[in-house]
Formats: sequence, structure tokens, C-alpha cells
Amino acid sequence: MGQEAESPPAMSAQDGRALRNLLGHYPTGVCAITTLGTDRMPVAMIVGTFTSVSLDPPLVGFLPARSSSTWPVLRQSGRFCVNILSADQSTLCRQLSGKGMDRFAGVSWRPSPLGDPVLDGVVAWIHCRLEAISEAGDHDFVLGRVQAMAVESGGAPLVFHRGTLGRVA
Repeated sequence: MGQEAESPPAMSAQDGRALRNLLGHYPTGVCAITTLGTDRMPVAMIVGTFTSVSLDPPLVGFLPARSSSTWPVLRQSGRFCVNILSADQSTLCRQLSGKGMDRFAGVSWRPSPLGDPVLDGVVAWIHCRLEAISEAGDHDFVLGRVQAMAVESGGAPLVFHRGTLGRVA
């Protein structure tokens, strides 16, 4: 019998940075959540927390930080479009997550059948009506009822893993 490898010491569950580092070992898909503000200007939030919730009824969800400056605009609109970013859209991802700038400068998009931005070049999009919001620590859990959807390119999605944007190998 071989020797058993010694396990690293356990981290404190109360250490937020340690938890963030640990979760970085788990790859997540990257989506742009879009809507139009009351001024009819496009708004976007980048999330790595998008998930399928239910097929019957068709529900999806994501978790925005309550400290986000974009989340109140999305919340007020009562609807949103989930844009599943493609592996080739890391530059767009960075632009849409920027602060203090026109995030949509030079960004090509068209309205979904319900009017919110579908970004050019995405893998797929899902348009939702806001169904429910629940508090979840320093985030909210947003539940959306699917109203319309389409696969655009069917290509590889953009993923976030260990602090880096990339593609599924």
C-alpha cells in the first residue's frame, strides 16, 4: 500500500476570500443580463450565477449582488434577457462589466421579441419576466419566467475558471 497524501488544512467557512478562491476552482458560465432602462437605453450586468431552475413552469435564475449599481435598473424593468456569451466574447464581457463608461459603446445588439437587448454573437438568449426575488446573503436570488428564447450560434460558451475567462476544452 502506498502512503496517503496529507490533506491541506481546512479553511474557515467564515473567510469570504478563502471561499471565493475555493469556488474559483469550479468553472461557471458567463452571461450578460440585459434590459432597457426607463430612458430606453440598454443596460447590462455580467453574471456567473445563471442557472436553470424548472422546466415546468419554465424558470431560470441568477444572483446579482445587492451592492450592484445595475441591479436596481434591471429590477425596476420587471424583465430581462439572459445572453449566454460565446467563448470569443471575453472583450465584450469586460466592456459590459466596466464602471464609469458607456458600456454599450460600439456594441451591436437587436431587440428580443419582447424588446430587450440580444447581443450579437451570443451562443443563445432567454427572455424572461421577473417572477420573484429572494434575499440570499449579500445577493438577491432572481427568478425569471421564460417568455422567449433562441439558440443563436450554438458555439462554445464563455467560462470563468480560476480568475480567468476562457472556453470549454
